[in-house]
Amino acid sequence: MTAVTRPCYNTPMTAEIVAIGTELLLGHVVNTNAAFLSQKLAEAGIDVFHHTTVGDNPGRLTEAIRKALGRSDVVITSGGLGPTVDDITIETIAKLTGRELILDRAVLKDLNGYFKLRRIKAPRDSIRQAYIPEGAKRIRNRVGTAPGLIVEVRGKVIIALPGPPREIEPMVEHEILPYLLKHYALNPIPYTLRSRTIKLTGLAESQVNAKAKDLLSLKPPTTVGIYAKLGEVDLKIMAKADSDREAARVIGRIEGKIHSRLRGNIFGYDEDTLEGAVANALKRKKLTIATAESCTGGFVSHRITNVSGSSGYFMMGIIAYSNESKVNMLGVSPFTLKKYGAVSREVALEMAEGVRRLAGTDIGLSLTGIAGPTGGTKSKPIGLVYIALAMDDCKKLKAESRKLKALVKEFRFKGTREEIKFQASQAALELVRRNV
Repeated sequence: MTAVTRPCYNTPMTAEIVAIGTELLLGHVVNTNAAFLSQKLAEAGIDVFHHTTVGDNPGRLTEAIRKALGRSDVVITSGGLGPTVDDITIETIAKLTGRELILDRAVLKDLNGYFKLRRIKAPRDSIRQAYIPEGAKRIRNRVGTAPGLIVEVRGKVIIALPGPPREIEPMVEHEILPYLLKHYALNPIPYTLRSRTIKLTGLAESQVNAKAKDLLSLKPPTTVGIYAKLGEVDLKIMAKADSDREAARVIGRIEGKIHSRLRGNIFGYDEDTLEGAVANALKRKKLTIATAESCTGGFVSHRITNVSGSSGYFMMGIIAYSNESKVNMLGVSPFTLKKYGAVSREVALEMAEGVRRLAGTDIGLSLTGIAGPTGGTKSKPIGLVYIALAMDDCKKLKAESRKLKALVKEFRFKGTREEIKFQASQAALELVRRNV
């Protein structure tokens, strides 16, 4: 559960996000930074009323920042802090605020250390990133080379951040939000804003909506939002109250209602992942697993092993893409392949049992299907995937799983090749979670 205690304003603090880069306007890059920043600012109780995207043009960027300063307390820019000639953000901010660019020795030291660690000679142009507007507060970049900057301007503030999301996100979490909440309090009246995200899979957004429609209609100070992702639906509860305890109580009451209606499809909360939920279940039951993948090409194994400590329960992963590999590595019967085809219930079951037997694990998990965009037929269309579990006669498994010994499910996914592979991996992990 996320909680932020912050000042309330008679006039709420407002922020504007200015994304910089011609590649954004051309559609070559998707602007995920704006969504991330808006979400984090909303959690902190800071209103975002405008998003602006502008290309690498000093005149238009100056106009965008000046306009943003005229209507918002905080202007956050993303992008344009690199070493190349089209990285114009710092020069533009300096000129707009009437400040000289000065060499920051600490930034230069970080830059040299970054390249030295990688045994690369620092490019000549990289020194541009060490020049910052006079009086600006630098935000150290622990991932890349471009530092973030905070420039205070006549009671307002410009915050310049790099473009790559993996660089922005830790800066916002650890530096920017604490800075804003500490330094920009007007007429403080303390309150708590608390949020809780409930994560579900195995249901479409419309199905979740039908079960939680009354909760989704709640009005502030307590709201519930629904957010559909690929293979996942999130319900986010936001509660504002006079105390942390009261906000937690309100959220707990709504969470209880959601749990009673959607219990079977909830796999986690807040930052939890489905692979993490599977890991917890396997570790709790002291079960081991092995995978045999065809259409997903090792993606399920990749997700399982993304969890630290997975070597304690994940024993083996085999990518059996060809029919020959299914026969030679997993012991799938050539007769089964000939009669039913590689994409079939029968082959999926033999793959799961084959990898379970080979690895000596409690569970064998297999996937076989057609990811597309070619290879589909009328009887076996693109997106058809069979996922199977072969389970040892193990008392640690759920009662229904012990009775089945083996289980196979048919799925029909839609989307691009990558989307079908991800949805298949999501369904496979959920099948494991539900049966252990």
